[in-house]
Formats: sequence, C-alpha cells, structure tokens
Amino acid sequence: MTDIQTTLTTATKCLQPSSDSAALDAEVLLCHVLDKPRSHLRAWPEKKLQSAEFTNFQQLLEQRQQGVPIAYITGHREFWSRDFKVCSDVLIPRPDTELLIELSLQLIDNKSKVRLLDLGTGSGIIAITLAAEKPSIEVIATDLSNKALNIAKQNAKTHHINNIHFIQSCWFDQVIQLKFDLVVSNPPYIEHNDPHLSQGDLRFEPESALVAADRGLKDINTICNHAYNYLTPDGTLLIEHGFDQQSAVQAIFKSFDYHNIKTHTDLSGNPRVTTGQWNP
Repeated sequence: MTDIQTTLTTATKCLQPSSDSAALDAEVLLCHVLDKPRSHLRAWPEKKLQSAEFTNFQQLLEQRQQGVPIAYITGHREFWSRDFKVCSDVLIPRPDTELLIELSLQLIDNKSKVRLLDLGTGSGIIAITLAAEKPSIEVIATDLSNKALNIAKQNAKTHHINNIHFIQSCWFDQVIQLKFDLVVSNPPYIEHNDPHLSQGDLRFEPESALVAADRGLKDINTICNHAYNYLTPDGTLLIEHGFDQQSAVQAIFKSFDYHNIKTHTDLSGNPRVTTGQWNP
C-alpha cells in the first residue's frame, strides 16, 4: 500500500502532460475518493491508502489523463459558493457566469415582488442561485433537454429551493404569456468551427449547449426577438455571450428596439454580458 503523499506526487507527474493544474487535479480526485477535504491530505500525508481506494483513484486518474473534466469525474462543481451536481448532459459552471448573478441581484435588490425567467437553465445554477439569494422571487426555468432539467431539479432539491418552476421548452415555446421583470440566459454562442471546441473541457460538454449557427448568434437573436413580449415595462434582458461578440450582440439588441443597452465585463476584463431594457 502507498501513502497519500507518494500517491499525489506520482499522480501529479502523470497528469502534467495533459493538465495545466496537475497537482490540484490529483488532490481533488483523491479527496473525492477518500471523501475528505484537502486539509486531510496535508494533515495525514503518511496515511496509507486502502487497496480499493488506490484502485478507484487510479481509475479516475486515467479518465483525467484522457481529458475528461474534473467536474464530470467527481460529478460536482462549485458556483457562487454552492455545490452543484453536474454531468455530461449539462455545461460545467464557470466563474464568468457569476456576472449574470451579480447584475441580476443589482436589478432586483430594491424590488419587493419579482418574476424571473431563466432560459436554457442547464444544471440550474442561475435560477437556483438567484432563487436562493432572493427567496421571495418567483422563478421559471426552461431547458429543451429533459436530462438537463432532471439535473436542475436535483440541484434545486439539494439546496431546498421551492420557488422555481421548471419547464421543458425550446426558449419561449412552452412559456405561458406572463410578464417578467428579468429574462436571463446563458445560451449557446460558439461558432461551429471554433477551434476551442476541440480543446480542453469543451470536448466533453454537450454541443447543443455550446454551438449556435450564424456565427454563434442565432439563439441570441431568437431570444432578443421574443423576450420583449414577456418583459414588464422597463424589464431587463440579460444575455451572456462570447468575449468577441459585444458589437454584434449590441446590434441585435438595438435591432429589436431595446434601450439602455450596456455590455458588462467579467473578472478577466472581457465583455461577457449584454443587458437591455424594454419600454413599449
């Protein structure tokens, strides 16, 4: 039997050719196998692994060497300080999307009653986070994929969220004609021939949640073309998009007569979310 420190050292060397975060990956995988926090690895470096633990770890290590994302191997990813279940049926939550949360919370901060629509909810990170932060709001979350909706419902149950109604829908198709203060979406926005699709985690994520026609703008255009029918006066549409799509997305918002159009930057300083208000 090998100890924790030796196992981590060997695993890190194995992962270095295929991962930019080899040491961290090794620690996360071993913590997952042992069901212990990372502090346990530092406190007990000499602790011997059981045979079954070592075998399980080696199997997960092989998956990571093949490029499978850590989040899909462990089945979890943190977002806005909450743990979310993920699998290959949904996108892996990314810090960039927390900008949508920040902007949404700013917009609803002083409102007593709010109705919010999350389009393409995936694992439910946007809808669940906002519903948890503001328990008084009413949230409807849609996704075309039943598998994704099942994951979102499990995450809502885990976090004891009861103010979300999940609907299987292609964007607005099955949404009843309600008025929403906010319509929020992180839609597919990558071009089909983008080289990043064959790199890193994107290779394993669902293409239907990543790729859109018309230079990655088709779904954004569709959402903008229908959202104003569902927005309250001065209601806000918020859409996440690619770092190089600011001008194109703003042009789409303008073509459908939204006003107060702004693009907001993420933590890396990249244009990431465009917002616009509807004034009938």
